[in-house]
Amino acid sequence: MATAERTYERESDYLSQLTMAAARYANRTEQREKNQSVLETRGPLYADTPERVEKRLARLGADWAMARAIERTPTEPASSAGSTLQLPPESFNGEVLGLERLIGRNNLTPVAFLEEGVQVARPVGRITISGPGGGHGTGFMVSPSLLLTNNHVLRDTEDASRSKVAFAFQDGIDGRPLVPAVFQLEPLRFFVTDRALDYSLVAVAPQGVQGEALSSFGQLVLSEAEGQVVVGEFVNIIQHPRGEPKQISLRENQIVDVLERFLHYESDTREGSSGSPVFNDQWEVVALHHSAVPKTDAEGRPLSVDGTVWRPEMGEQQLAWRANEGVRISRVLRALHEAPLSGEAARLRDEVFTSGLAPAAPAESALPTPSPNGESGLRIDGSPARGQEQTHATDGTAGLTIPLRITFGFDTPSASQAALLSAPTVLPPTPKAAPQPPPTGRRDVVSAVEKDVDAALINNRLAQERRYYDRTADIAARDAYYADVGTGDGDGDGDALRRALTTLVTTTHGPQPRYQPMRLVYPWVDLHKDGRLRSIYSGRDFSAEELIRADAAIAEARLARVQEFLLQESTAGPTELEAELDALEASMPFNCEHVVPQSWFAKKEPMRGDLHHLFACEVACNSYRGNFPYFDFPGFDEVVREACGMRESVGFEPQEGKGAVARATLYFLLRYPGQVGDAAREFPEDRLPVLLRWHESEAVTEYELHRNAAIAEIQGNRNPLIDHPEWAEEIDFAGVWP
Repeated sequence: MATAERTYERESDYLSQLTMAAARYANRTEQREKNQSVLETRGPLYADTPERVEKRLARLGADWAMARAIERTPTEPASSAGSTLQLPPESFNGEVLGLERLIGRNNLTPVAFLEEGVQVARPVGRITISGPGGGHGTGFMVSPSLLLTNNHVLRDTEDASRSKVAFAFQDGIDGRPLVPAVFQLEPLRFFVTDRALDYSLVAVAPQGVQGEALSSFGQLVLSEAEGQVVVGEFVNIIQHPRGEPKQISLRENQIVDVLERFLHYESDTREGSSGSPVFNDQWEVVALHHSAVPKTDAEGRPLSVDGTVWRPEMGEQQLAWRANEGVRISRVLRALHEAPLSGEAARLRDEVFTSGLAPAAPAESALPTPSPNGESGLRIDGSPARGQEQTHATDGTAGLTIPLRITFGFDTPSASQAALLSAPTVLPPTPKAAPQPPPTGRRDVVSAVEKDVDAALINNRLAQERRYYDRTADIAARDAYYADVGTGDGDGDGDALRRALTTLVTTTHGPQPRYQPMRLVYPWVDLHKDGRLRSIYSGRDFSAEELIRADAAIAEARLARVQEFLLQESTAGPTELEAELDALEASMPFNCEHVVPQSWFAKKEPMRGDLHHLFACEVACNSYRGNFPYFDFPGFDEVVREACGMRESVGFEPQEGKGAVARATLYFLLRYPGQVGDAAREFPEDRLPVLLRWHESEAVTEYELHRNAAIAEIQGNRNPLIDHPEWAEEIDFAGVWP
């Protein structure tokens, strides 16, 4: 009787999982159909939220500029090099290929993809539950001791105590079965489960029944980092369907929806696949497969293949499938981190988050991650190479542990960080050897910066293939953008126009890139028609590569100094760290000018990275201007002045670019009303005529039109003063000051 009751309880649980998955799928029909429509008409870059897509691009070592360049580059039949892009061989590398696959331009991939797949398959095993209500499932090692699977595979310690896991249960390359290594599960040593998220984590015996070492099969390292997958991407699933030898569902599994806790995807999985790891194209685990989504009748009951209501006694093979559902791995990790454990259980749980970390140096300092809106523009976190990530924080931050890996860029895993995460998420078998010393911080810094340089140079090479400015297309885009903005002649219309424009440029500011001029400003946005950059204040010209490499040297020096500071000041807190970062930026600025100085808005995002007011500007002119407000000096043309312009205590007047900086500043006032003029030496309201005179005296150039169009492609919004210079006389700017 107990056997029958237990079998019925297991069947009831499984039916409940199916019913809930079907309900979630049905409730998302409208959103899923919208996603599908966008995928068919525009592609994966637009089907998910801008924030998720931006994080995905950053993790791939790319950004919107590179993605749009690849989108717009004409395709031709695949060449022997495998690219559909008109690029020289030296430009065709991992970043371009990864983007081509994401966008759907090319399904080719390096053969190393398959070799990495073999490696990540090693920690995946078949679970066998013996006795009453037994069966098969799939699980995978996520630490040296713990295996992850579904709650409905291992419901409790009783189930787990009757279970084993077999690794290498598969065919070899000669087609003959390998000898599997079988290990007993040890739930009395560790067992944590969550029915709502449908996961169970259980200890595995360190030695197999034939004396095999569990460590020889490695582990998959899990990460809470965002940006691992977006709607429209394809995933890979390694599984033991129906308890059969290990198989893989490769790249024909498209993500169709992302829920708060679940992913929905189309794939070929069958019963026994419960508990399988779901991978992205970089072999990072993005989900724990847990349920097929069955077809249902009007009452929400699962249907069988013959159209009748399915009953558990029919067997899973008789279910009619519609899609599949996986639990987002970040949500599993979040729940696991919050599980109330202590003692040995807590230590084993913590290995899930720490067993892939590089060993720490003798002296270490645990510090909270500084705010991404901090004054330095550097993003400092404990984000190490794949297999070395601190991933347990639920708010996207982590503590710092020396030695550090320091990166800069987006407020997501940066491009350099993403490039460092390019190896498969599997730890190799652990050799019996003395531990190796950690890599030096200096080498990590150089590697990170070099990755950003490589990506920036690719962006620039792609830019050379593009049409500099398409007037016809831009006029059409401009007219569509302002279609709902009207002007008039009555009193108060100037304020109404200002408010309408503020609303427009704010709501259309979709992707909000972080401050990273090397990747966004120099390669394309700020180029002149001859393919070169010109300092906004002095007019001195540079090649894009010249400023990219100059900023890279500055970034490398900054980051190395930060590492040195943290190593020397082991007790430094966030305040001391921010002060050091502020001093470093002041002493080593980039070759980029914020025409609205950063100190005026406390260096916060999105103002800091807003491309509309970022211009190439050599360090000397950048430092010379400082944060002085713009000013019209009487007799400016007759006085002796620096190459960058003239600066006195009352303000700064540039030698070049007055019209462009005026329009950029006016845009800032519209986009961020109330942000400037509330402190001494910020741009006061009585200086507005200065901007309007410069705007009137220097007409909009093709260079500015190109910038405006390029920025609109990247962050979605436009500068109204470039598109409609005549509006400067109509807009009432009085409401933009505090």
